[in-house]
Amino acid sequence: MLASLILTAAVTCNPANGNDARDFVVSGVHASHAYEAWETALASGGAVAWTATLYDVDAHSVFLVAFDREGLRIYRRGEFDDDTFDRAWGGCIDDRARPEAVIAWRDVREIKSGNWVHYFTLNHRVTITSDRGKRKELDEIKVNLHGGTGSYEVHVTKDALDPYAWWKDDVRVFGMGPLGYNERVRWTLIRFFDPERHIATPKASRSAGW
Repeated sequence: MLASLILTAAVTCNPANGNDARDFVVSGVHASHAYEAWETALASGGAVAWTATLYDVDAHSVFLVAFDREGLRIYRRGEFDDDTFDRAWGGCIDDRARPEAVIAWRDVREIKSGNWVHYFTLNHRVTITSDRGKRKELDEIKVNLHGGTGSYEVHVTKDALDPYAWWKDDVRVFGMGPLGYNERVRWTLIRFFDPERHIATPKASRSAGW
């Protein structure tokens, strides 16, 4: 079943549709335009794909995560040459590419947005191997879908006894993740792939952590 779906995508899929669908969400384009692009990409037999970092597997390797009507698929970057990778990034996955994991939406129990990552909690464990040979068996995947840009906040604490002595100031810089971007991604996934809301979506909160 999955092989036939992927083969159909290779024939009818247009990478431009998948790129638009992803990029509209990344840039925060008005939802109506973004959703139209997603409908077009999915209706053409393709997926919407992101390059990604899977921190619990290998923080120094790149993966590709593709979302379609059936579920999500995780690939190693090394599974593609440059030409097939360009098409895969547009959601048109070569049927010869072997996914590390194929996860049906019914097997996703929860999607939580973090400041830098998403947590996909699963009903069963999957085994994922990186291009560098790192191998992990997980029932929760912590994934950074590339594209969102974070910011930083500077907190200055004055010396209580000498507040005008600037050289005594305690200056701390906190990196803040692109939570708004991650929330756009999460709610777009829910809209298209879980309209009946079987997947739990815990409230996200902004902080300097994951």
